[in-house]
Amino acid sequence: MFLFPSEDRKKPAKAGRSTKAKTGKIVREKVQVTYKPEPPPPKYHFSKIKASESEEIRQFRKQFVKLSEDKMEVSAFELLDILNKAVKRRPDFRSMELGLHNCRMMVAAMDSDATGKIGFEEFKYLWNNLKKWLVIFKDRSQGRTHVIQGKDLSKVLGTAGFQLSPELYEVINNRYADEDGNLEFESFISCLVRLDAMFRAFKSLEKDDREEIHVYLHEWLQLTMYI
Repeated sequence: MFLFPSEDRKKPAKAGRSTKAKTGKIVREKVQVTYKPEPPPPKYHFSKIKASESEEIRQFRKQFVKLSEDKMEVSAFELLDILNKAVKRRPDFRSMELGLHNCRMMVAAMDSDATGKIGFEEFKYLWNNLKKWLVIFKDRSQGRTHVIQGKDLSKVLGTAGFQLSPELYEVINNRYADEDGNLEFESFISCLVRLDAMFRAFKSLEKDDREEIHVYLHEWLQLTMYI
């Protein structure tokens, strides 16, 4: 995701009579809204990282090298191919297929420099989350069509580590549920990708755990429009 440095942010250039850079103040509700994203991978020397990798991650690394050579970055289209091949290799996940919309959102959520691609370390963070979310969906979905029922949403998201307000659960239902109030697989993954990304973005801009951030209008638009 395109994240903004917390210090030394520049105001937009003046144009015509618009001489002031508008700022926005975003305050999180003082209710039980919590989530602890996975910590970023430790910064080890490249040789030590490779030595500690699982066979699964080594296979992913080979795919990255094949697709991008030394750059070790992939686009949403390449990510779609990598993830669906990985999902189909696991018997318990074979019925779950990701779409291009999912992968575009994932790239936007993890793309720290807004290049339209994600690097290998970002991919590993994403894959670790996806594996957990796939298991949750498989265990909690119901019916032949495999959906998460709206009435179960708070419990299901709680299993994923999210504690949200009742108002926010209603917003999520309105945004991601179908006409019967259920979340299908792609909508469920999109919801979790966005929740994880927005929590991480907020925490990167927050100071002293005050549950509020200050951003310029152009920063807010860049942040919200990309993901």
